[in-house]
Amino acid sequence: MKLSELKKFFVSTSSAFVVPVLAVLLGMIVGAVVMIASGYNPLAGYSSLLYGAFGDPYYIGETIRQTTPYILAGLAVAFAFRTGLFNIGVEGQLIVGWLAAVWVGVSFELPKVIHLPMAILAAALAGAIWALIPGILKAYLRVHEVIVTIMMNYIALHVTNAIIRSVLSDEGFKSKPVHESASLRSEFLESITYHSSVHYGIIFAIIGAVVMWFLLEKTTKGFELRAVGFNQHASQYAGMNVKANIILSMIISGAFAGIAGAMEGLGTFGNISVKAGFTGVGFDGIAVALIGGNNAFGILLSALLFGALKVGALEMPSSAGVPTELVDIIIALIIFFVASSYVIRLLLSRLKKGAE
Repeated sequence: MKLSELKKFFVSTSSAFVVPVLAVLLGMIVGAVVMIASGYNPLAGYSSLLYGAFGDPYYIGETIRQTTPYILAGLAVAFAFRTGLFNIGVEGQLIVGWLAAVWVGVSFELPKVIHLPMAILAAALAGAIWALIPGILKAYLRVHEVIVTIMMNYIALHVTNAIIRSVLSDEGFKSKPVHESASLRSEFLESITYHSSVHYGIIFAIIGAVVMWFLLEKTTKGFELRAVGFNQHASQYAGMNVKANIILSMIISGAFAGIAGAMEGLGTFGNISVKAGFTGVGFDGIAVALIGGNNAFGILLSALLFGALKVGALEMPSSAGVPTELVDIIIALIIFFVASSYVIRLLLSRLKKGAE
Protein backbone atom coordinates (compact mmCIF):
# COMPACT_ATOMS: atom_id res chain seq x y z
CA MET A 1 0.00 0.00 0.00
CA LYS A 2 1.36 3.44 -0.99
CA LEU A 3 1.95 6.20 1.56
CA SER A 4 -0.82 8.32 0.05
CA GLU A 5 -3.27 5.42 0.41
CA LEU A 6 -2.28 4.97 4.04
CA LYS A 7 -2.90 8.66 4.65
CA LYS A 8 -6.32 8.49 3.03
CA PHE A 9 -7.26 5.45 5.11
CA PHE A 10 -6.10 7.16 8.31
CA VAL A 11 -7.95 10.42 7.75
CA SER A 12 -11.10 8.64 6.58
CA THR A 13 -11.45 7.06 10.03
CA SER A 14 -14.07 8.79 12.14
CA SER A 15 -12.61 11.75 14.04
CA ALA A 16 -14.70 10.68 17.01
CA PHE A 17 -12.26 7.76 17.28
CA VAL A 18 -9.04 9.33 15.98
CA VAL A 19 -9.04 12.47 18.13
CA PRO A 20 -9.34 10.72 21.53
CA VAL A 21 -6.70 8.14 20.53
CA LEU A 22 -4.28 10.86 19.46
CA ALA A 23 -5.08 12.78 22.64
CA VAL A 24 -4.15 9.73 24.73
CA LEU A 25 -0.93 9.19 22.78
CA LEU A 26 0.06 12.86 23.06
CA GLY A 27 -0.74 12.80 26.78
CA MET A 28 1.50 9.75 27.22
CA ILE A 29 4.32 11.36 25.22
CA VAL A 30 4.21 14.64 27.14
CA GLY A 31 3.89 12.63 30.35
CA ALA A 32 7.12 10.85 29.43
CA VAL A 33 8.78 14.22 28.92
CA VAL A 34 7.59 15.29 32.38
CA MET A 35 9.05 12.08 33.87
CA ILE A 36 12.40 12.71 32.20
CA ALA A 37 12.43 16.34 33.36
CA SER A 38 11.66 15.13 36.90
CA GLY A 39 14.53 12.63 36.82
CA TYR A 40 12.47 9.45 36.33
CA ASN A 41 12.72 6.74 33.70
CA PRO A 42 9.54 6.86 31.56
CA LEU A 43 10.03 3.32 30.25
CA ALA A 44 10.23 1.96 33.78
CA GLY A 45 7.29 4.14 34.82
CA TYR A 46 5.00 3.03 32.01
CA SER A 47 6.10 -0.59 32.34
CA SER A 48 5.17 -0.63 36.02
CA LEU A 49 1.90 1.17 35.21
CA LEU A 50 1.02 -1.48 32.63
CA TYR A 51 2.01 -4.31 34.94
CA GLY A 52 0.02 -2.80 37.82
CA ALA A 53 -3.09 -2.72 35.62
CA PHE A 54 -2.84 -5.99 33.68
CA GLY A 55 0.21 -7.85 35.02
CA ASP A 56 -1.62 -10.71 36.71
CA PRO A 57 -5.22 -11.84 37.35
CA TYR A 58 -5.45 -9.88 40.61
CA TYR A 59 -4.51 -6.60 38.92
CA ILE A 60 -6.88 -7.32 36.03
CA GLY A 61 -9.70 -7.88 38.51
CA GLU A 62 -8.92 -4.62 40.31
CA THR A 63 -8.82 -2.75 37.00
CA ILE A 64 -12.24 -4.12 36.02
CA ARG A 65 -13.61 -3.22 39.44
CA GLN A 66 -12.30 0.35 39.11
CA THR A 67 -13.65 0.60 35.56
CA THR A 68 -17.21 -0.31 36.57
CA PRO A 69 -18.31 2.95 38.27
CA TYR A 70 -16.37 4.97 35.70
CA ILE A 71 -18.49 3.48 32.91
CA LEU A 72 -21.75 4.44 34.58
CA ALA A 73 -20.53 7.88 35.66
CA GLY A 74 -19.32 8.49 32.10
CA LEU A 75 -22.70 7.41 30.71
CA ALA A 76 -24.46 9.80 33.10
CA VAL A 77 -22.36 12.74 31.94
CA ALA A 78 -22.51 11.74 28.27
CA PHE A 79 -26.28 11.29 28.24
CA ALA A 80 -26.73 14.84 29.48
CA PHE A 81 -24.13 16.13 27.00
CA ARG A 82 -25.86 14.40 24.08
CA THR A 83 -29.14 16.09 25.02
CA GLY A 84 -27.69 19.57 25.43
CA LEU A 85 -27.17 19.59 29.20
CA PHE A 86 -24.07 19.72 31.39
CA ASN A 87 -24.65 17.54 34.44
CA ILE A 88 -21.87 18.43 36.89
CA GLY A 89 -23.92 16.81 39.65
CA VAL A 90 -23.04 13.19 38.84
CA GLU A 91 -20.91 13.04 41.98
CA GLY A 92 -23.84 13.99 44.24
CA GLN A 93 -26.25 11.71 42.39
CA LEU A 94 -23.76 8.86 42.78
CA ILE A 95 -23.53 9.46 46.53
CA VAL A 96 -27.30 9.46 47.10
CA GLY A 97 -27.59 6.36 44.89
CA TRP A 98 -24.92 4.68 47.01
CA LEU A 99 -26.87 5.59 50.17
CA ALA A 100 -30.19 4.33 48.79
CA ALA A 101 -28.71 1.02 47.61
CA VAL A 102 -27.06 0.33 50.96
CA TRP A 103 -30.16 1.39 52.87
CA VAL A 104 -32.26 -1.15 50.98
CA GLY A 105 -29.44 -3.67 51.26
CA VAL A 106 -29.33 -3.55 55.06
CA SER A 107 -33.03 -2.96 55.79
CA PHE A 108 -34.53 -6.02 54.12
CA GLU A 109 -33.84 -9.72 53.88
CA LEU A 110 -35.35 -11.05 50.66
CA PRO A 111 -34.50 -13.60 47.98
CA LYS A 112 -31.53 -12.39 45.92
CA VAL A 113 -33.57 -12.32 42.72
CA ILE A 114 -35.78 -9.66 44.36
CA HIS A 115 -33.43 -7.95 46.79
CA LEU A 116 -30.53 -7.12 44.44
CA PRO A 117 -32.66 -5.59 41.65
CA MET A 118 -34.65 -3.67 44.27
CA ALA A 119 -31.47 -2.17 45.75
CA ILE A 120 -30.16 -1.17 42.30
CA LEU A 121 -33.53 0.33 41.34
CA ALA A 122 -33.57 2.26 44.62
CA ALA A 123 -30.16 3.71 43.71
CA ALA A 124 -31.37 4.65 40.22
CA LEU A 125 -34.48 6.28 41.69
CA ALA A 126 -32.46 8.26 44.24
CA GLY A 127 -30.06 9.53 41.57
CA ALA A 128 -32.98 10.38 39.28
CA ILE A 129 -34.77 12.34 42.02
CA TRP A 130 -31.57 14.22 42.85
CA ALA A 131 -31.18 15.16 39.17
CA LEU A 132 -34.88 16.00 38.86
CA ILE A 133 -34.48 19.17 40.93
CA PRO A 134 -31.99 20.92 38.59
CA GLY A 135 -33.99 19.55 35.64
CA ILE A 136 -37.17 21.29 36.82
CA LEU A 137 -35.30 24.51 37.59
CA LYS A 138 -33.72 24.43 34.13
CA ALA A 139 -36.96 23.67 32.31
CA TYR A 140 -39.30 26.10 34.06
CA LEU A 141 -37.12 28.86 35.52
CA ARG A 142 -34.15 28.76 33.10
CA VAL A 143 -31.72 28.33 36.00
CA HIS A 144 -28.46 27.00 34.60
CA GLU A 145 -27.95 23.35 35.48
CA VAL A 146 -24.22 23.76 36.11
CA ILE A 147 -24.73 26.06 39.10
CA VAL A 148 -27.54 23.99 40.60
CA THR A 149 -25.84 20.61 40.16
CA ILE A 150 -22.60 21.87 41.71
CA MET A 151 -24.51 23.02 44.78
CA MET A 152 -26.47 19.76 44.89
CA ASN A 153 -23.19 17.85 45.15
CA TYR A 154 -22.40 19.47 48.50
CA ILE A 155 -25.94 19.00 49.75
CA ALA A 156 -25.74 15.30 48.84
CA LEU A 157 -22.42 14.85 50.63
CA HIS A 158 -23.51 16.40 53.92
CA VAL A 159 -27.07 15.03 53.95
CA THR A 160 -25.85 11.48 53.36
CA ASN A 161 -23.22 11.87 56.08
CA ALA A 162 -25.94 12.98 58.51
CA ILE A 163 -28.18 10.04 57.59
CA ILE A 164 -25.33 7.57 57.99
CA ARG A 165 -24.51 8.89 61.46
CA SER A 166 -28.09 9.10 62.69
CA VAL A 167 -29.88 6.22 60.94
CA LEU A 168 -27.62 3.60 59.36
CA SER A 169 -24.63 3.48 61.67
CA ASP A 170 -24.06 1.71 64.97
CA GLU A 171 -20.44 2.83 65.09
CA GLY A 172 -20.94 6.46 64.15
CA PHE A 173 -19.10 6.45 60.85
CA LYS A 174 -20.28 3.55 58.67
CA SER A 175 -23.31 1.37 58.03
CA LYS A 176 -23.70 -2.33 58.60
CA PRO A 177 -22.69 -4.54 55.65
CA VAL A 178 -25.42 -5.17 53.11
CA HIS A 179 -27.06 -8.59 53.28
CA GLU A 180 -25.66 -11.26 50.99
CA SER A 181 -28.94 -11.24 49.05
CA ALA A 182 -28.24 -7.63 47.98
CA SER A 183 -24.51 -8.04 47.33
CA LEU A 184 -22.83 -7.92 43.92
CA ARG A 185 -19.87 -9.91 45.17
CA SER A 186 -18.95 -12.98 43.13
CA GLU A 187 -16.95 -15.82 44.61
CA PHE A 188 -16.32 -17.12 41.10
CA LEU A 189 -14.87 -13.83 39.81
CA GLU A 190 -12.85 -13.39 42.99
CA SER A 191 -11.40 -16.90 42.71
CA ILE A 192 -10.22 -16.50 39.11
CA THR A 193 -8.65 -13.11 39.91
CA TYR A 194 -6.73 -14.21 43.01
CA HIS A 195 -9.27 -12.72 45.45
CA SER A 196 -9.51 -9.27 43.94
CA SER A 197 -12.56 -7.12 44.67
CA VAL A 198 -14.06 -7.51 41.18
CA HIS A 199 -17.81 -8.14 41.21
CA TYR A 200 -20.82 -8.58 38.95
CA GLY A 201 -21.24 -4.82 38.60
CA ILE A 202 -19.29 -4.82 35.34
CA ILE A 203 -22.19 -6.68 33.73
CA PHE A 204 -24.65 -3.96 34.77
CA ALA A 205 -22.25 -1.30 33.49
CA ILE A 206 -22.04 -2.91 30.04
CA ILE A 207 -25.82 -3.30 29.97
CA GLY A 208 -26.07 0.41 30.82
CA ALA A 209 -23.93 1.30 27.80
CA VAL A 210 -26.17 -0.78 25.52
CA VAL A 211 -29.28 0.84 27.00
CA MET A 212 -27.93 4.35 26.41
CA TRP A 213 -26.93 3.54 22.83
CA PHE A 214 -30.30 1.96 22.04
CA LEU A 215 -32.31 4.75 23.69
CA LEU A 216 -30.50 7.61 21.95
CA GLU A 217 -29.89 6.02 18.56
CA LYS A 218 -32.80 3.64 17.98
CA THR A 219 -35.89 5.18 19.59
CA THR A 220 -38.15 8.10 18.79
CA LYS A 221 -37.80 9.46 22.31
CA GLY A 222 -34.04 9.39 21.95
CA PHE A 223 -34.31 11.41 18.74
CA GLU A 224 -36.50 13.92 20.57
CA LEU A 225 -34.01 14.23 23.41
CA ARG A 226 -31.14 14.84 21.00
CA ALA A 227 -33.19 17.26 18.94
CA VAL A 228 -34.11 19.33 22.00
CA GLY A 229 -30.46 19.42 23.01
CA PHE A 230 -29.42 20.55 19.55
CA ASN A 231 -32.03 23.29 19.08
CA GLN A 232 -34.82 23.91 21.56
CA HIS A 233 -36.64 26.47 19.42
CA ALA A 234 -36.77 24.23 16.34
CA SER A 235 -37.87 21.30 18.50
CA GLN A 236 -40.69 23.31 20.03
CA TYR A 237 -41.76 24.49 16.58
CA ALA A 238 -41.86 20.82 15.50
CA GLY A 239 -44.28 20.06 18.34
CA MET A 240 -41.90 18.53 20.86
CA ASN A 241 -42.37 19.16 24.57
CA VAL A 242 -39.07 20.88 25.33
CA LYS A 243 -39.57 21.21 29.08
CA ALA A 244 -40.57 17.57 29.54
CA ASN A 245 -37.57 16.40 27.51
CA ILE A 246 -35.13 18.52 29.54
CA ILE A 247 -36.48 17.02 32.76
CA LEU A 248 -36.46 13.48 31.34
CA SER A 249 -32.87 13.87 30.20
CA MET A 250 -31.73 14.88 33.68
CA ILE A 251 -33.72 12.03 35.25
CA ILE A 252 -32.08 9.41 33.03
CA SER A 253 -28.64 10.92 33.56
CA GLY A 254 -29.19 10.90 37.32
CA ALA A 255 -30.36 7.28 37.20
CA PHE A 256 -27.10 6.21 35.56
CA ALA A 257 -25.17 8.09 38.25
CA GLY A 258 -27.24 6.50 41.02
CA ILE A 259 -26.51 3.02 39.65
CA ALA A 260 -22.80 3.90 39.67
CA GLY A 261 -23.20 4.51 43.40
CA ALA A 262 -24.93 1.15 43.80
CA MET A 263 -21.91 -0.56 42.25
CA GLU A 264 -19.75 0.89 45.02
CA GLY A 265 -22.22 0.25 47.83
CA LEU A 266 -23.31 -3.25 46.86
CA GLY A 267 -20.11 -4.40 45.21
CA THR A 268 -16.79 -2.77 46.03
CA PHE A 269 -17.38 -1.78 49.67
CA GLY A 270 -20.55 -3.56 50.72
CA ASN A 271 -21.51 -0.64 52.95
CA ILE A 272 -21.40 3.15 53.12
CA SER A 273 -19.28 5.27 55.44
CA VAL A 274 -19.10 8.92 56.39
CA LYS A 275 -17.07 10.77 53.76
CA ALA A 276 -14.67 13.62 54.44
CA GLY A 277 -14.93 14.64 50.79
CA PHE A 278 -16.14 13.60 47.38
CA THR A 279 -15.29 10.21 45.89
CA GLY A 280 -14.05 11.81 42.66
CA VAL A 281 -15.73 9.17 40.49
CA GLY A 282 -18.48 11.54 39.37
CA PHE A 283 -16.02 14.25 38.41
CA ASP A 284 -13.77 11.75 36.62
CA GLY A 285 -16.90 10.73 34.72
CA ILE A 286 -16.71 14.08 32.90
CA ALA A 287 -13.27 13.20 31.58
CA VAL A 288 -14.38 9.65 30.74
CA ALA A 289 -17.28 11.03 28.69
CA LEU A 290 -15.06 13.53 26.86
CA ILE A 291 -12.39 10.98 25.99
CA GLY A 292 -15.09 8.52 24.93
CA GLY A 293 -16.56 11.12 22.59
CA ASN A 294 -19.90 10.95 24.46
CA ASN A 295 -20.43 7.63 22.70
CA ALA A 296 -21.72 4.72 24.78
CA PHE A 297 -19.17 2.23 23.45
CA GLY A 298 -16.38 4.79 23.40
CA ILE A 299 -17.04 5.30 27.10
CA LEU A 300 -16.41 1.60 27.74
CA LEU A 301 -12.90 2.04 26.37
CA SER A 302 -12.18 5.38 28.05
CA ALA A 303 -13.43 4.04 31.40
CA LEU A 304 -11.09 1.05 31.00
CA LEU A 305 -8.26 3.50 30.33
CA PHE A 306 -9.07 5.45 33.48
CA GLY A 307 -9.43 2.28 35.53
CA ALA A 308 -6.07 1.03 34.27
CA LEU A 309 -4.38 4.36 35.00
CA LYS A 310 -5.80 4.57 38.51
CA VAL A 311 -5.00 0.98 39.48
CA GLY A 312 -1.70 0.75 37.62
CA ALA A 313 -0.47 3.95 39.26
CA LEU A 314 -0.35 2.16 42.60
CA GLU A 315 2.50 -0.01 41.29
CA MET A 316 4.63 2.88 40.04
CA PRO A 317 6.20 4.06 43.34
CA SER A 318 7.34 0.60 44.42
CA SER A 319 8.52 -0.71 41.04
CA ALA A 320 9.84 2.41 39.32
CA GLY A 321 10.07 5.00 42.07
CA VAL A 322 7.66 7.22 40.15
CA PRO A 323 5.09 9.10 42.29
CA THR A 324 1.44 8.32 41.60
CA GLU A 325 0.75 12.03 41.12
CA LEU A 326 2.35 11.75 37.68
CA VAL A 327 -0.65 9.68 36.58
CA ASP A 328 -2.90 12.62 37.47
CA ILE A 329 -0.65 14.81 35.32
CA ILE A 330 -0.99 12.35 32.42
CA ILE A 331 -4.80 12.29 32.81
CA ALA A 332 -4.84 16.10 32.86
CA LEU A 333 -2.72 16.19 29.70
CA ILE A 334 -5.05 13.74 27.94
CA ILE A 335 -8.05 15.91 28.85
CA PHE A 336 -6.15 18.99 27.65
CA PHE A 337 -5.51 17.41 24.26
CA VAL A 338 -9.13 16.25 23.99
CA ALA A 339 -10.26 19.79 24.76
CA SER A 340 -7.78 21.01 22.14
CA SER A 341 -9.26 18.69 19.54
CA TYR A 342 -9.50 21.59 17.08
CA VAL A 343 -5.71 21.47 16.69
CA ILE A 344 -5.77 17.71 16.09
CA ARG A 345 -8.59 18.06 13.54
CA LEU A 346 -6.62 20.83 11.80
CA LEU A 347 -3.61 18.54 11.52
CA LEU A 348 -5.84 15.74 10.17
CA SER A 349 -7.39 18.05 7.58
CA ARG A 350 -3.94 19.12 6.38
CA LEU A 351 -2.91 15.47 6.23
CA LYS A 352 -6.02 14.82 4.12
CA LYS A 353 -5.14 17.63 1.72
CA GLY A 354 -1.63 16.21 1.40
CA ALA A 355 -3.09 12.81 0.54
CA GLU A 356 -5.29 14.18 -2.25
